[in-house]
Amino acid sequence: MSHKLDLLTSAWGYDDAECMVEDYLFDGVMPAICINTGCEYTSEMEPDQQRGYCECCGTNSVKSAAILLGVI
Repeated sequence: MSHKLDLLTSAWGYDDAECMVEDYLFDGVMPAICINTGCEYTSEMEPDQQRGYCECCGTNSVKSAAILLGVI
């Protein structure tokens, strides 16, 4: 999962995942990424999202940055 968190952090223009999560933690949505191998779809999802829908591969495999970082 660390690789996916690194990809998400970079895609959203951050150098540090903790800073990214901190910036979005109290918003209604935050960066999220599909955790399926080979898929790098990103979107905004609820901070507690663990099974968001991936519009790229059609599965419920999108997790928020807060979940990936272990904040929630």
